[in-house]
Amino acid sequence: MQRRTRGIDTGLLLLLSQVFHIGINNIPPVTLATLAVNVWFFLNPWKPLYHSCISVEKCYQQNDWQRLLLSPVHHGDDWHLYFNMVSMLWKGVKLEKRLGSRWFAYIIATFSLLTGVVYLLLQFASAELMNQPDFKRNCAVGFSGVLFALKVLSNHYCPGGFVNILGFPVPNRFACWAELAAIHFCTPGTSFAGHLAGILVGLMYTQGPLKKIMDACAGPSGYQNRYTDGRPVNYEATYRNYDIYTAGLSEEEQLERALRASIWDRGNTRNGPIPYGFRLPPEEEMRRQRLHRFDGQ
Repeated sequence: MQRRTRGIDTGLLLLLSQVFHIGINNIPPVTLATLAVNVWFFLNPWKPLYHSCISVEKCYQQNDWQRLLLSPVHHGDDWHLYFNMVSMLWKGVKLEKRLGSRWFAYIIATFSLLTGVVYLLLQFASAELMNQPDFKRNCAVGFSGVLFALKVLSNHYCPGGFVNILGFPVPNRFACWAELAAIHFCTPGTSFAGHLAGILVGLMYTQGPLKKIMDACAGPSGYQNRYTDGRPVNYEATYRNYDIYTAGLSEEEQLERALRASIWDRGNTRNGPIPYGFRLPPEEEMRRQRLHRFDGQ
């Protein structure tokens, strides 16, 4: 493990300000732990980024399967971490209070592994069907594949209403697909397969057999709509309490406000588009053209 020797990370400071603004006591334990783990690995990477990202070439052909565990918790820079973790914060607060901490932790662990597996399958299939062997070298890193899967769950439990995507109202049930297209229209350097893998894993849970398989593996003490202290979840109280510190804003409105605030604080210190995900420093980018990223959503 190596420690970063960098200056002040503005994205990390903004993330901490978001956490303290909400209040640590208002963040469920698994959501808070997920944020802490990702921040820890950002400050103390287990391995260099090129040895943590996943690709068909590295995982399958070189038999380096530990990348499936490393890639979701490593991020390219502080802004990649910030956008992913702010999104995790809003999704985690709602879903963990609805599903219970034990089951939500089970979901996070399962989704983290499965999104990587599905990503590899998509890249392998694309390389074979399109006769593009370079697809097997595309290397992805970040937590946003999991975030897309959680977004599917969030839309499944709250199917009504609309979200605003690029100024257009989109029904909640189609929001993931619209966001997938919007991200890659605005930032073409992102990992389309990584985000699509997250959506597919989410659909496997809500529409397919994944939840039943997880239930069977967990046993009778698995899925319980209870807090960690054993109290049953009071959904009405949960959302009322949630609205207290979100001012009644939807997840998309909260994220949009956070993004605007971060962009404003960012000022003119950097040029180029908003870094929705992993971007290499210029000298490394020239050496590693095939590295993509999972970006937060």
